[in-house]
Amino acid sequence: MLHRTEGVVLRTRDYGEADLIVSFLTRDFGIIHTFARSPRKTKSRFGSSLEPLSYVKLSFWGKENARLPRLTQSDIIKSFQKLRESVDCFLRVSELLKVILICSPERDVSYNMFVFLLRALSEFESGCLNPLIMLSIKIKLLKITGFAPRLAGCARCGASGMNFHFSDGAVLCNKCGHTLGRTQSLSPGCIRLYDCLSRWTIEKIYRVKTDDGLIGELTSVIDSHVKYYISGESRQAGGQAG
Repeated sequence: MLHRTEGVVLRTRDYGEADLIVSFLTRDFGIIHTFARSPRKTKSRFGSSLEPLSYVKLSFWGKENARLPRLTQSDIIKSFQKLRESVDCFLRVSELLKVILICSPERDVSYNMFVFLLRALSEFESGCLNPLIMLSIKIKLLKITGFAPRLAGCARCGASGMNFHFSDGAVLCNKCGHTLGRTQSLSPGCIRLYDCLSRWTIEKIYRVKTDDGLIGELTSVIDSHVKYYISGESRQAGGQAG
């Protein structure tokens, strides 16, 4: 059966001498992994449409819920080439793509996620190196996937607390957080900034001046939280984000 949709290239992996396994976040099918024959050859019909971050129209062939359908066509709608030209920018955005791949179940359709990613890529083109914009988008992405950390009060009893426990993905009070594990102490300003960035629009964030120290503190805990889940430590520890 032939399927047509739109999608963003999340990742490509070499397969054999000239083939690729291409992962997309699609509008109608969620995350899918497809087999592309010979796209690495010079005269491939796919051209540059399979570069990571590319927004494309794609067609793939396979039975419903096939594990690895065959990619038959991919045409660029928007390349987001500017994001690939800066190594620093590409690495930052790639971390978000990893979060999507790890936190979103395969074939779980989320139109909100798809639209959010396209809007985020467009924002990154004009403000990828703006730390507050990057931080806000990362927080909102974690909320959509259900893996956002909980910083407002102890996740177990609701009491006040300032120590973030990575295994729980949340702040715990001294009584509930007595168990061993990696922690990071947070300032009240950091917790307030997290709450604001979770709610504020991008337009408002552009108008706000924020202390660099608070941005650095919150960026540190969010990045460490993301790396904790990407590395698989949370699955080994049995942790779950709140």
